[in-house]
Amino acid sequence: MPAGTDDLSPRPRGVLRGAALTLVFAGVLATAAATGALPRQEPASAERRPAAPAPRGSTVDPAALNRAAAAAMADGKSGTEAAEEFVSRSGDRWGAVYDKKEYAEFERALDGTYTGVGLSAGRAGRDGVRITRVQPGGPAARAGLRAGDRLASVAGRPVAGLSVSEVVALLRGDGVPGTSVVLRVERGRTAWTQTLRRARLATEPVTVRRYDDGTLLIRVAAFTKGAGARVREAVRAAPSGAGVLLDLRGNSGGLVSEAAVAASAFLDGGLVATYDVEGEQRAVYAERGGDTGRPLVALIDGGTMSAAELLTGALQDRGRAVTVGSRTFGKGSVQMPSTLPDGSVAELTVGHYRTPAGHTVDGRGITPDLTAGERAEERARTVLSGLGGGS
Repeated sequence: MPAGTDDLSPRPRGVLRGAALTLVFAGVLATAAATGALPRQEPASAERRPAAPAPRGSTVDPAALNRAAAAAMADGKSGTEAAEEFVSRSGDRWGAVYDKKEYAEFERALDGTYTGVGLSAGRAGRDGVRITRVQPGGPAARAGLRAGDRLASVAGRPVAGLSVSEVVALLRGDGVPGTSVVLRVERGRTAWTQTLRRARLATEPVTVRRYDDGTLLIRVAAFTKGAGARVREAVRAAPSGAGVLLDLRGNSGGLVSEAAVAASAFLDGGLVATYDVEGEQRAVYAERGGDTGRPLVALIDGGTMSAAELLTGALQDRGRAVTVGSRTFGKGSVQMPSTLPDGSVAELTVGHYRTPAGHTVDGRGITPDLTAGERAEERARTVLSGLGGGS
């Protein structure tokens, strides 16, 4: 699982987050993975038919949840806290409850924006935290912070003994643009105090670069809105015959509709995945017209989750790509939002998805065709060259 995280991850709140938060902060852009973010809007191409029953104990009855929240409010208690307790007891591993403000921030993140200071952080030794990336143009970059700088304290709290996710939570604060956060920064033997103002920033979910041999590397950090189209545009603009490395390592998921668009870059229509929602099986299809001949290798690892696993499964099952790396995380459940009486929102598991060959992803993950560790990218380039995608 990747060690790095950044200040655009959702802020932890309440005991409910549990396993979800552990994963949220592991991703480069963990805006949607913890709550699934499988279709909020069902793809127009989806078909419905009876589904196999979902695993027992894995879903929550929204009506029962609403009744519990309403009863708590009638007794003068917090409906949100009652909902959190209800979901945590249900066994819904990926269920989460957000207040209005948190959910609005969550939705903005799916649109490709977030509030933060524009830096990524990772563990440095047992108790240290270092800056791993600084977003160009963000508050941290304007203040002169660099990758490699160490954070000694954030918002007055020493980072020693804090998890990276806790440091991220301090960087994010309440997610309000214009608010300040004070950092104690170390660079070599120099240390200083830096005050940054949080700002609304745009994410970079897709980055593209070209190797000297013509190979195209497309890295997708998360499937936020527009990510699928950027993948498709990059493939269409690539020289004829140039191979593609599709890097999905550390991709914490996102919107299934965007993963389906990305699949359309490499498939000429056909099945991407099936998923079940409350007893009905539905299917997601790629659009026709994709590049089916270009050599393709997909890089995956234990941080490849949710919608990224859906794309991986489609490319692997349909023989379109060679997958290289390590087993993916295994997050294959479908969440849908449910508004509670106090205006908070519960994201509840309503089903699970399967690959085109019918394989279940949840709890199992996807095994790569070729296992590779630290030198996975090098191995992937070698495989791609063998497919005729590089010199």
